[in-house]
Amino acid sequence: MNATATSSAYRNLLAEVAPTAIHTEAENEEAIAQLECLTDKERLTTEEALLAELLAVLIEDFEEKHYQLKPATPVEALTELMAARNLRQKDLLDVFGQKSIVSEVLQGKRSLTTEHIRKLSEKFHVSPAVFI
Repeated sequence: MNATATSSAYRNLLAEVAPTAIHTEAENEEAIAQLECLTDKERLTTEEALLAELLAVLIEDFEEKHYQLKPATPVEALTELMAARNLRQKDLLDVFGQKSIVSEVLQGKRSLTTEHIRKLSEKFHVSPAVFI
């Protein structure tokens, strides 16, 4: 711990804000609001910068524990990308060549080929790993 972290100004700031481990969504929202107040300032004091860093660590810890995304299957990823871009099956003919192949892939009856993965990654501008 550096000297600034033990300064009376920092201790006073901690007493005022009283950051603690975050256990609920309400506590997380409060910590985010406190962090936003700090980051909205033009210039932070050294003590405020330390507090912002602490709040960011607490928020990140809570969110990693409570908002973990489950891994998506290649078809789920494709479906989500299509929805985000308002695409329909016919819009993927340039990738798959035939309506029946698009349909079978989206229904899970057919796996993506290496060529499909390459074309999808180019079309959606994402890593090929998304479809593996």
